[in-house]
Amino acid sequence: MAGFDGDLGFAHVLADAADDITMRRFRSLDLRVDAKPDLTPVSDADLAVEESLRNVLSRARPRDAMLGEEFGRTGSSQRCWVIDPIDGTKNYVRGVPVWATLIGLMDATEVIVGVVSAPALGRRWWAARDGGAWTGKSMTKASPCRVSRVSSLSDASLSYSGLSTWEEGGRLSEFLSLSRKVWRTRAYGDFWSHMLVAEGAVDISAEASVNLWDLAALQVIVQEAGGAFTDLRGVARPDGGSAVCTNGLLHAEVLSLLAAVD
Repeated sequence: MAGFDGDLGFAHVLADAADDITMRRFRSLDLRVDAKPDLTPVSDADLAVEESLRNVLSRARPRDAMLGEEFGRTGSSQRCWVIDPIDGTKNYVRGVPVWATLIGLMDATEVIVGVVSAPALGRRWWAARDGGAWTGKSMTKASPCRVSRVSSLSDASLSYSGLSTWEEGGRLSEFLSLSRKVWRTRAYGDFWSHMLVAEGAVDISAEASVNLWDLAALQVIVQEAGGAFTDLRGVARPDGGSAVCTNGLLHAEVLSLLAAVD
């Protein structure tokens, strides 16, 4: 655990550095926003955060690799920091406070550390493998995260990011079928849906199309909180292109309803 503690502490240092940049640029009148080739927005804050964290990592952990959303992968080590500088850029550029910096550390295919920092919400979540999941303002002011004990879909709350990716992936009817069986649906979106599962406020979250940097930090937190985190095929991996996150008790039934067709 000592090594994980060191990695987790360092991940918080990275998150602090990111928060300093993102909060200074949030709602600034001169924020620059461009369109990437896939037509999704990228702000100067996204780029500044990733550049800053790359510089910190190159000095403090030169042997580790890094994969970031904006500049790709550098290094060949099996220890790889996976970073989304701003998850929820569309919210960020519109002044909606639901966005976060996601920092995960993978050892080969396993995520061993995850930190999710949402400074505009005043929230942070984190976990190290076999160390439990936590939320609070700092490592010294934290409360444990535990998933809910809801065992029936009719009592469950479902959160998601949007409907368009379910439709584009040919799974909209399956998703709507799930939505009709649960007690409540809300589109909290992005990282927040999954962190609400980790802390027991929501019971199910799902996304049809996501990338590794969207999920690496989240997976270990949900799992350490006692939940299940898989792709639509039911494989517990962060690079499967989709995410189904539950309190564990509902997982098999949710996967069956969403029934991957590929």
